[in-house]
Amino acid sequence: MAYTTLDGQASGGAAVPWQREALGDIVQWASQMTRDADGKVIDWDWIGGLDLAGGIGVGSALLAEAVNDSGTIRAGESSGNNGTIPPTEADTHRALAEDLRIRTRVEAVLELCTQVFMCDFDRAIHSYRLPRALAYANRRLNDEIGMLVRLGEREGRWTAHSERRGFTTVTVLDPAGETELDDVQDRSDVVAEQRKRNRRHDRDRQRRSQRAWERGSVQHVTAASHSEETAGTLTGATTGAASGSGVPKPQPKSDDAWRRQYLPGRDVGTVLGIDIETTGVSQFRDYVIDIGFETMDMASPVGSGPDGEPAAIYGASGHAADDFADGDYGPSDAYDQRRNMFGVPAGAAWLGNPFIRRLTGLDVSAMGPAAWTTADDRRRTGVLKPFDDYPAAQRGLLDRLTAMPYVAHNATFEHKYFLANIEGYAEAYRDGRVTILDTLPMSRFWDPGAVRSDEHPYGDNTLQAYARRQGALGAAAGEQHRGLEDAHIMLVAMKNQLAWLRDHGQGPWGPDGQAGVGGKHTRRGW
Repeated sequence: MAYTTLDGQASGGAAVPWQREALGDIVQWASQMTRDADGKVIDWDWIGGLDLAGGIGVGSALLAEAVNDSGTIRAGESSGNNGTIPPTEADTHRALAEDLRIRTRVEAVLELCTQVFMCDFDRAIHSYRLPRALAYANRRLNDEIGMLVRLGEREGRWTAHSERRGFTTVTVLDPAGETELDDVQDRSDVVAEQRKRNRRHDRDRQRRSQRAWERGSVQHVTAASHSEETAGTLTGATTGAASGSGVPKPQPKSDDAWRRQYLPGRDVGTVLGIDIETTGVSQFRDYVIDIGFETMDMASPVGSGPDGEPAAIYGASGHAADDFADGDYGPSDAYDQRRNMFGVPAGAAWLGNPFIRRLTGLDVSAMGPAAWTTADDRRRTGVLKPFDDYPAAQRGLLDRLTAMPYVAHNATFEHKYFLANIEGYAEAYRDGRVTILDTLPMSRFWDPGAVRSDEHPYGDNTLQAYARRQGALGAAAGEQHRGLEDAHIMLVAMKNQLAWLRDHGQGPWGPDGQAGVGGKHTRRGW
């Protein structure tokens, strides 16, 4: 196996990609993590043999030849070959089956990395670099899988369509030229459900262990005390210990109780509002393509529109003008706005993403490398670097995320993408240098307008509905699904709501409110 010197050079003198350097962390991870999310023993030697920078799939050579013949990918765009099928013998079916198998193995490791890292109280694992490198490679593997599916369609092997199963969208292959497709079907939904059952089983086992420990502790104390106290004094405790009813049972938490950790406190001040747009919902498969953020002081007076009411950023058209440069809000409300666009690798651009184009207006097929041309119109694209391959952009964003609390709507989404993409974010969060606030639980717990219904059993807590109720979005306007616009309406809504709650002695100023900044953090940073 190749090795790396302390100055980041390979033994032959060439610079080593950070993804390959990350393999040097395997010893740390192997000491703390022996099994994956599927309960299988992790083969760390296999992980160490993966080419995380060049590509971990087996179909890249096949794709490079096949797609080049069609004129859609230029020569040299291959992402490498790290599999067991020789390119000369590989066909589309076998390559797809092997790539699916590799993805399942890699994601089973990734699923547990955050839990293991955050619970490593002895700091045996120094860095989150290895999971980021695995996620980097897995995203490109996922692109390769999509391209192999398309190639198989072109070859007449199968037809493909997407299908929603539970919370997972899978690609379903229907027979065409081939009839045996079982080993190339996407079983992400089955895997996700099994891992969910595994997590539930682990939680139940931990609870049983905790209750057993508590019962044992009570029995021990009871036995020791009984020799010194009268029998009548400990009758209740003894009876309870014997029957198990004397130990207080853990009160079941509601499904949304954990969200309360993200609520702000009454001393919240300047915050960074942020919103990201991605090519999908999996931080291990999809790319960050748009990050918008701005800063706002939640303690300063609320800005007002011409009629004296809190100013909404959007009018009836639903569009922001000139990135908010037209003075629709006062200087006390928001400042330091930034819109950051990022690209995708060639494979993701070749695949395109019609859903994201409809949702956000962003054309993923035009966000690939500068030399890339789309199959449809041969347009030459501008230079947009992928966020996971852009260290300077990651460092700049991390500086902001650690400088003050950040706010997002359904912040766990941003958090999971930051963990899997930003160098140093996981370490900063574990060290208590990141505090996260969330406007979704503000809508859910503190907004009486979020009425429960059959369609919305916890109330309509979408950003659009929340922003409309809080006067940050016009009644005829809609959420834009763009980073900067959505970050702004979120902060305006948050500020308007906090002002109302303060005036009425509710929320952070109510009997259950908390002092300080509030929010989710490993320990208080402000």
